[in-house]
Parts: sequence; C-alpha cells; structure tokens
Amino acid sequence: MTKKRTWSGVVLWVGLYIFWVLVFQKRAFAFSKTMTVEFCYLFFIAANYYFNVYFTVPSFLYRKKYAVFGLLFLAGIIAAALLRVPLATYLSLHFFAPGKKPPGFYELFINSLTNIFIWVIFLVAGKLIIDRIRFQKYIESIEKQKVKNELDFLKAQFNPHFLFNSINSIYGNIDKTNSSARSMLLTFSEMLRYQLYECNTESISIDKEISYIKNYIALQETRKAENLIIDLTIDDNVRGFVIAPLMFIAFIENAFKYVSHYEDKINTVQISLCKNEGDLVFRSFNTKENMNRYGLIDHNGIGVVNVKRRLELLYPDRHTLTINTADNSYEVLLNLQL
Repeated sequence: MTKKRTWSGVVLWVGLYIFWVLVFQKRAFAFSKTMTVEFCYLFFIAANYYFNVYFTVPSFLYRKKYAVFGLLFLAGIIAAALLRVPLATYLSLHFFAPGKKPPGFYELFINSLTNIFIWVIFLVAGKLIIDRIRFQKYIESIEKQKVKNELDFLKAQFNPHFLFNSINSIYGNIDKTNSSARSMLLTFSEMLRYQLYECNTESISIDKEISYIKNYIALQETRKAENLIIDLTIDDNVRGFVIAPLMFIAFIENAFKYVSHYEDKINTVQISLCKNEGDLVFRSFNTKENMNRYGLIDHNGIGVVNVKRRLELLYPDRHTLTINTADNSYEVLLNLQL
C-alpha cells in the first residue's frame, strides 16, 4: 500500500509538472526557463499539499476545528508565497533577465499567492473528494458483510435447533430400560448446548466450564477399557471467577485420544485444576505409546494449535504453557493469570 501510494504521488506531480510546462509556456521564455519557473511552483504547491493532507486536515478539519484549519491553511500558502518572492527575484536577476529590473515585491507576492492558493485548493479538495468516495465504498462493503454475517448467524441458529429436535426424538425412541444410552444422549445434548449457546462470549463462569469438562469425561468413562484409570481432581477453591471458554478441552481430548492401550499394564489419564492465589493451574497427563498401527503419534493437532493462538490473543503475557513429552507419557501444564 505504501509503495502504491508513493508511485501515485510521483505520477501526480510529474503529470502536473508536464501539464504546467506545456500549457503555461511563455513566448518570451525559453522552454528551459519555463521548466524552471514551473518547478519552483511545483515545490511550494507540493509542500502545501502534503502539509494540509497529512497535518491540518486530519488534525483540525476532520475534528471540526474549522477556524484553526482555515488559519493554518492560509498561513501555509502565505508562507510559501513569501518564500517564493526572493527565489523568483534571484532567478530573474541571474537567469531570466540579467541586467533588467525584476518585478516588485508586491507583484511577485500576489502572483505567487494567487497561483499557489488556486492549485492547493484544487488538489486538496480533489483528495478529500476521492477519500470520501473510497470511504463510502468501504462503508457499503462493511454493510454488505454485516448482512451476510447476520444471515449466516441465522442459518447457524436454525441448524442447531433442528439438531436438538433430532436428539429429543432419538431420546424418546431409546428403550427406557437402556438408562445408560439415555444418560449419554442427555449428557451429549448438554455439552452441545454449552458449546453452541453459552460459549459465544469472551468469558464464562469457571463453574460452567468445570461442568462441561465433567460431562466430557463422563462420556469417555462409558467406553473406557478396564485397565484405563481416569483421575479428575478439582480443588474446592476453583470457583467464583470467569475465564475464556473452552480453553482446556483440546488438551483433555488429546489425553483420551492418544492414551496408551497397553494390555499388560495400567493406562492412565489425569486431569486437574487448582487455584494458587491469582493463578489457575491446569494439568493433563496421559500414558502414551510412541507408535501405533498408523505410525508415529503426533499430539499437536489443529485443536492444540488453535488453543495456543487463543492464549496469545486472550492472555498475552498472562499465561505459561509447558508441554512435556516422554517416551511413555505426555503432560500439559497451563498456568493462567486471572
């Protein structure tokens, strides 16, 4: 964007310079002298243009300080006209008409003031109009995106509504004697409702997050192997504060996904939450195998990558994430400053 803006400026001033040289060339002047005169004007006009575009307009005009803007606008043009008078006098004495009396101060000042004023007004007004058109197009694109996002949100609301109705229908068709299946479906429904409806905020009660974690572990317990030990420890003081939602679940999912499946020894998943003064400490641990039938096991899936990015955005300089990988175990330690 900066390079494009630079080249646009170069094209503008070169184009104006060529235009002035061709249009305002005087018969009494050689072509080289006309080029010199117009270059002098170009310098003072460009200086005023950038002074107004990058300073007076954003600092005063856009902030509705019209009197200050008007005074600085005129002051810049007057200063440029005053500075051009001695330069024009010097060029007249030593370059354009040596030996002849140069035009008087008043004549040179009025001519310089008029020309600089007209062209600065024209260029600054043109820039303001172009910026206004670009801003209007930007606003229109934002409005279109807002409408699209609203429609997508309404569609997203419809789909979960249909899903919950389907879950209720399935629940009604499960044999009442199959209490385990009915309980699992209710737990799944609560977890889904939590993810869809309660996690659309920047922070949520730690009690609700703990309830979600317990529901997830309860589902895992229904299908665990006999030699899998699941240990969930949550200290009593982990309550009464808020955190960003779904900050731990990716690590818990990984613990169950990649836990070892040894037949001749114990497999373990350990999850714990404790509060130490102003810090919340999360730990997940699981025994693991280096390889399975598909090859090497990689614990750093998209879920873990997303959590790391969320931690950078939501807890900058307020978190410590440590991942310890050993031959037979995988451990995550996450410390959040509340």
